[in-house]
Amino acid sequence: MKILVVGSGGREHALAWKCAQSEKAEKVFVAPGNGGTAAEAKCENVPMTAEPASVAGQEYLREFALREKIDITIIGPELPLAMGIADTFRAAGLAVIGPGKDAAQLEASKVYSKSFMEKYRVRTAKSKRFTDLAKARSFAAKHFRNGKADGKTAPLVIKADGLAAGKGVIIAKDLAEADAALFSLMRDKSLGDAGNSVLLEAFLEGTEVSVLAAVSYNGKKSFGYILPFIAARDHKRRFDGAQGPNTGGMGAIAPVPDFSLAAQNDFNKSILSPTFMGMYKENMRYCGFIFFGLMVQNERCYLIEYNVRLGDPETQAVFPLMDFDLIDLCGAMLAGEDFSASFKWKKGAVCAPVAVADGYPGSYRKGDPITIDTAALEKTGAKVFISGASAEGDTPALRTSGGRVLTVSAFGADAAEAYANAYRGLEAISFEGMGFRRDIGRETENSEH
Repeated sequence: MKILVVGSGGREHALAWKCAQSEKAEKVFVAPGNGGTAAEAKCENVPMTAEPASVAGQEYLREFALREKIDITIIGPELPLAMGIADTFRAAGLAVIGPGKDAAQLEASKVYSKSFMEKYRVRTAKSKRFTDLAKARSFAAKHFRNGKADGKTAPLVIKADGLAAGKGVIIAKDLAEADAALFSLMRDKSLGDAGNSVLLEAFLEGTEVSVLAAVSYNGKKSFGYILPFIAARDHKRRFDGAQGPNTGGMGAIAPVPDFSLAAQNDFNKSILSPTFMGMYKENMRYCGFIFFGLMVQNERCYLIEYNVRLGDPETQAVFPLMDFDLIDLCGAMLAGEDFSASFKWKKGAVCAPVAVADGYPGSYRKGDPITIDTAALEKTGAKVFISGASAEGDTPALRTSGGRVLTVSAFGADAAEAYANAYRGLEAISFEGMGFRRDIGRETENSEH
C-alpha cells in the first residue's frame, strides 16, 4: 500500500514512522515532511510550493494522490482540515483519514464547539460568548468585582473563537489583564478574525489529561464508534515546575498514572458517549482522529477542548505504546469495521521531552546544526521525532528550523525507567541554545486554562 501523510511536524513524523512499520506499507509519502521524515525507512518527502491548507496546496495534493495511486491519506494538522482538505479528497474518490470541514468546526470554532458540548450535555466549564467589546469588558468587570469573600477571585479564561495556532487562550488573573486581552483580540485584531468573537469561560483547577481517539462514523445510522487511546499528559509551560509562558507542548507522558479507573469511567460517561451521541444526532460524517483535552477534578472530567486531529507531542508519547498495525486501524475506520479486538497496547510507559530552540516560545534561533551521538542514543532505545528541523546538502545534515525542534520518546518498563531513558537520550543530542524541561513525567501540571 501507498500512504500519504500530510504535515511537517513531530506528529507527522510519528505517523509516518508508525505507518512504515506495517508490512502492508510499500511507501509512505510525507507532504511536505521535515528532516526527520526524509531519513525514515520507506518514507519520502513531497516538496510543496503551497501550504496544504490553501486551495493550490489541496489541488496539488489531490493530483499527487491520484497520480501515485495513494491508498490512504492521513491529514495531520488542523488548518488543512478546517479548510476542507478531507472533503476535497473524498470528492475525488480518495480514502482519507480526517473529518470534513463541517465536523472540523469542533476545533476551528470555539463557539461552535462549546455550543455542541452544551447541546449534548458534554461536561464542560460554564462560558458566555461575546461579539461586542464593551459587553465583554462589562462581564469581566462583574466577574472580578464579585470575587470571593477572602479576596481571591478565580481567574477568567478568554478564548478567541477561531484557530489561532495555540495563541488564542488567555488566562486573566485580574481585570487589567482581562481588559488587555480583550482589547488585543477584539479591537486590535492581534489574531485577525479569530478575535471577532470571544468566549469568557470559568477557570477550572485540577490536573490535565489528553485522550486521543479514533472515530469511524459515516453520517448514517448503520455503524459508528469512538475508540479511545491510552491517556497522555502534555506539559505546556516552558520551564520546570510548570512555570513560564504556555507553549505548543514541552513534552508528554503516557499512560497517566493519576488518571484513575473511576476518572476513566467518568470520561466515558460524561465526555466520550455524549460526544458520539452528538455526532449521531447531527449526522456528522467523521472518519479520523479526535483529541479530548480534559481537566480532572476529584475523578470528575471536564472537557476543555476538542481537537479534530492527533495532539502534538501526545502522539509521540502514545504511538510507541501501540501494539497493533496503524494501517489496519485506518482501514477499519474507513470501512466502518469494529477494531476493538485488535486494539492492544504495550505494558510500560513512554516519556517524551521536547527540545526547543533558544528564545522559544518567543522569537527563536534558526539554522543551527544538530549533533546526534547515534551510538549513545541507541543505548537508550529512544526514538527521535523531528518537529522543526530541515535536512540540507548531499549528505543531509539536520539544522533547526522551528521553535520546537525535536522530541525524544523513550520506552520503559515503568515511568521511572522511561524518564531515565528519555533524558539519557537527550544527552546524546545538542545544538546551539538547546533548551528543554527536566521534569517531564515528574511534574503534575495544574490548570492552564
